[in-house]
Amino acid sequence: MPSKPPAPAPSQDRKQSRQQLIDALNEDLAREYQAIIAYVTYSQVLKGPTYMHIAKELETHAAEELAHALIISKQIDYLGGTPTVTAKPVKQSEDPKVMLRADLENERDTISQYRRRVLQCEALGEFAMSEHIREILKDEQDHLIELATALGEDVPDPGVA
Repeated sequence: MPSKPPAPAPSQDRKQSRQQLIDALNEDLAREYQAIIAYVTYSQVLKGPTYMHIAKELETHAAEELAHALIISKQIDYLGGTPTVTAKPVKQSEDPKVMLRADLENERDTISQYRRRVLQCEALGEFAMSEHIREILKDEQDHLIELATALGEDVPDPGVA
């Protein structure tokens, strides 16, 4: 019985695309770390009856962002990469509206990037990974709505990066 020919080696383009996905996921992971730090900090420093509800909500967001970071780290490892350990910078302010606006802008950017990531995953045939990211997107969109509501604003359209 003839033996099967060896499977073709992954093309250089595919390897490069996988590396680009790893790099992009590490950027996403750095944004998740940023969100964890911001939400933990902001949830504790927002004071007064106006911000009691959103401060409690931010504590919940912090836990959700940690779960996202674990999912993204697992996907990076699956692709053969090493998860980053560096967070993006967190904006600090004494003004609650400035804090919430920073979170709103970060969530908008995160959603835009994750929408792009879904397309990248699917282009590489990583359909299960794209489903994980879609689940994260649901949480991020909820965060965007809650932050816009707390600021008394319309929900911004994040678009696709």
